[in-house]
Amino acid sequence: MEIKSARFISSFAEMSKLPQDGKPELAFIGRSNVGKSSLINMLCGQKKLAKTSQSPGKTQTINHFIINESWYLVDLPGYGFAKVSKVLREKWSQMIRTYLTKRETLFCVFVLVDSRLEPQKNDLDFIRFLGEYGIPLSIIFTKCDKLSRNKIHGNVRQFEKAMMKEWEVLPPMFQSSAENQLGKEEILTYFASIIDAQP
Repeated sequence: MEIKSARFISSFAEMSKLPQDGKPELAFIGRSNVGKSSLINMLCGQKKLAKTSQSPGKTQTINHFIINESWYLVDLPGYGFAKVSKVLREKWSQMIRTYLTKRETLFCVFVLVDSRLEPQKNDLDFIRFLGEYGIPLSIIFTKCDKLSRNKIHGNVRQFEKAMMKEWEVLPPMFQSSAENQLGKEEILTYFASIIDAQP
């Protein structure tokens, strides 16, 4: 897939305000500060399409980007260690849960996982939630330029082993780096396979 155009549509704080044009949606989610915005910018070939921040919890709404005027890339609020109030975290949680389980135009959720870390409980719990609801998912390991290839391979293998305790078949997995564009072609090709498969 070649991304010829990508532009920010809007940030939505309520499900009722989301686009109703029926275009397919692919969503990104992960722990706070996992690098969602940087990865979106890399994949779309624009440095400032999605706003990046050093502060966890920057994304507080459901953000839609229209790609090639035909489908949406959706940036969801992160989960994990964002320094926000409990009330706001619960509001995010409910909004994300509703979006993931009720949004008919959502065709795949890409869970972003920091490749530098050992398997994290909140990542595994969230992936389990998607599996329990039968929501199609893939996993993208981010920041793969930060460690040696062997170390990254070892961390990914640990994650796979942790998942294999509960999953008979593992979802598709990709390794990526926003810095050196690792995984860009592979991920975009997978995007195309999902979009092209829709009626």
